[in-house]
Amino acid sequence: MTKKLRVAIAGASGYAGAELVRLAAAHPVYEITAVTSEKSSGQKVAAVFPSLAGLVSHTFEALAPEALAERADAIFLALPHTKSQDPVALCRKAGKLVVDLSADYRLKDVKAYEQWYQAPHAHPKMLNDAVYGLPELHRDAIAKAQLVASPGCYPTAAILQLAPLFAKGLVQPGTVVIDAKSGISGAGRSPALPYHFPEAHESLEPYKIGQHRHIPEIEQELSGVLTKSGAAAGAVTIAFTPHLVPMNRGILSTAYCKLNKPMSLPDLRALYRDFYNGERFVRLHEDSAPNPRYIKGSNYCDIGVYADQRAGWVVTVAAVDNLVKGAAGQAIQAMNLMMGIAEETGLTAPGVYP
Repeated sequence: MTKKLRVAIAGASGYAGAELVRLAAAHPVYEITAVTSEKSSGQKVAAVFPSLAGLVSHTFEALAPEALAERADAIFLALPHTKSQDPVALCRKAGKLVVDLSADYRLKDVKAYEQWYQAPHAHPKMLNDAVYGLPELHRDAIAKAQLVASPGCYPTAAILQLAPLFAKGLVQPGTVVIDAKSGISGAGRSPALPYHFPEAHESLEPYKIGQHRHIPEIEQELSGVLTKSGAAAGAVTIAFTPHLVPMNRGILSTAYCKLNKPMSLPDLRALYRDFYNGERFVRLHEDSAPNPRYIKGSNYCDIGVYADQRAGWVVTVAAVDNLVKGAAGQAIQAMNLMMGIAEETGLTAPGVYP
């Protein structure tokens, strides 16, 4: 019998945190020992999330990182951006494995973090210790890591759909345009007017055009892929426009770019098949287009690649569930690697359809 891994989940009353609880409760190796929430402290998890009744008997408690570390082998933190810095540092000081779902340890450049998140970083030296938690690009480093910074939902889709092209140095600089659409859960659980039903229903709204905080994360990782290719080096610049669409969950990301040399559609698809050969959670679509409908509740990223020969553009499309592969599922995938167990453990359920 496999020894159980004691896990604690901080920030468990948000959408990503609740998804962590759902997945961890069904995980064959994990044993949830604590869940925290400042807003719901003292309430039963099942009272806040009736969908977890009979599965999780815990009560939400206030976050006390040192006390939490005494009761867990590994800790997931699903706290708001800028709020994870100290809790992560305290959990690491206690010697615990940590996966942080906020952006606080994703960017290697502290100046970029402080510029995009409008907050100082209290532990800049720890940024070099954190491994960016995208297994398809950093599997070996994640397996050796003590601290993993789990990617954002938009970057997960954008990086995975473009990485094969950058890995071969094929993309013309300055030609990447990403048009991404997210369900409302991507904005978090805190009430706000734009997410009120009459405001969001039957609506499609772009926001933070050219200013979204996921931009430096996408550029950082694609720059790293390009540098490793040996074909070229240097900073990658993208144009990124996110949109809010009236669905509960899911992301559809469409990226456009021009290549340094013409490629046929069969060659492009062969490139993607080779790059993602053996990847458990990346599915390539050739006969149908990716659609968030088909990955809802699952840890898959569905990708399609297309050639617009007339206009000279390559178009890629990626679909992920923003709360699973874009958040909680990917965090568990990383923790599985850190613990030396099969990375797909607890994550193999297909999407819910219809």
